[in-house]
Amino acid sequence: MLAAKTILPIIGVPVPLEHLKGMDSLLSIVKKPRGVPVATVAIEGLENAAILAAEILSIQDEDLKNRLRNWRNALTETVLLNPEARGVI
Repeated sequence: MLAAKTILPIIGVPVPLEHLKGMDSLLSIVKKPRGVPVATVAIEGLENAAILAAEILSIQDEDLKNRLRNWRNALTETVLLNPEARGVI
């Protein structure tokens, strides 16, 4: 609903509810009419939502872009050295 009231980017984070485990939240976010876009991450994808927001902001912030690049490179290196860390970081 917020997406219909603003032209700013909206990131939807589906939250799991007891009965449908978040599928109802996910569908309510992704089923928007044409012209009302919502970027959507996975159910309980708070960390990825924050990263996506930082990536959007980095379009006009070179320092943030460099920090994201360094973080992503460090993350890749960590996973290459310790594959069990995948999904944990």
